[in-house]
Amino acid sequence: METVRLGLVGAGSISARHLSAIEALADEVALVAIADPSEATAARAASLGVPWFAQTEAMLAAVPCDGVIVCTPTEHHLAPTLAALDAGAHVLVEKPICATVAEAQAVIARSEATGRHVLVGHQRRYYPQVERARAIVQGGDLGQLVAVSGQWTLRKPDDYYTPDWRKRWQAGPVLTNLIHDMDCLRYICGEVLSVQAEVSNVVHGWEKEDAAALVIRFEGGALGSFILSDQTTSPWSWEMALGENRSIPASGQNALRFMGHEASLEFPNLTLWRNDGAPCDWTRPVQREEVPLDAADPYIAQLRHFAEVIRGVAAPRIDAADAARTLAATVAVLDSARTGARVVLAQ
Repeated sequence: METVRLGLVGAGSISARHLSAIEALADEVALVAIADPSEATAARAASLGVPWFAQTEAMLAAVPCDGVIVCTPTEHHLAPTLAALDAGAHVLVEKPICATVAEAQAVIARSEATGRHVLVGHQRRYYPQVERARAIVQGGDLGQLVAVSGQWTLRKPDDYYTPDWRKRWQAGPVLTNLIHDMDCLRYICGEVLSVQAEVSNVVHGWEKEDAAALVIRFEGGALGSFILSDQTTSPWSWEMALGENRSIPASGQNALRFMGHEASLEFPNLTLWRNDGAPCDWTRPVQREEVPLDAADPYIAQLRHFAEVIRGVAAPRIDAADAARTLAATVAVLDSARTGARVVLAQ
């Protein structure tokens, strides 16, 4: 099997997860270059035995890359993604695909024009919990899906906001954190038809929001509600439920509930709740059933899939068009809050 050559653009915090995955798959992929405007990255590249470039274009001109992983801040996703496609490389870009739907459409068009794939780093799609939840909900185990309730409520450390760019709307919890949950909701429940939302910045008063509350209508008729905040102390979030982020202690508390006419499912630690017999109503006791699953590293699974797409033996699990729909549903939260109106999404 021929080794896939990978370039890395952006050497911020998330790049460490991708570099760890590259190391774990050393028999399948190889890091060949890093591009980042910070000169401090030069030493990091040297320690990894690869050349450093200040600009993406310079890296692509000097080093042949089969694939490029884009880990820049959201507002800087577009330029390196387009440059990599133009250079003939496939792209794995961190979520969200771009800061705006218009930029995402530009990526889709360039991907089609160059014949190169764009995968988007919604790494939760590589968790067995997500696949199993999708099978349970869409397979009818809950009966008709009626309602969904979820939250992502954490308090980020004060020094997280030291860089000014993290105080702007592009780096707020809607685009940074809610987009993960929105992608899971789309994947598990079906397309989002409309969103109505409110946001506030009551804690800091920065451009980015401190909290958001939203109501979602799904294509199958189910309604959802979601609370989001990066300024609250609580045990309820995906990261705390599963211990995904090494810097966030696990709580084991679930953050999402899918409620059906015949049963309900807690997520992401999968727990089914159903009556112990007929009829399925409040006259019967409700019993819990744990759904056991093996642990998996989503970044390793994602990178292996990226390599398979580059080799032409797999189709993208989440491509630019799919990720653009997640972005549109997420940006609708900010649009609804700004206008005070419900946002109906194009299908």
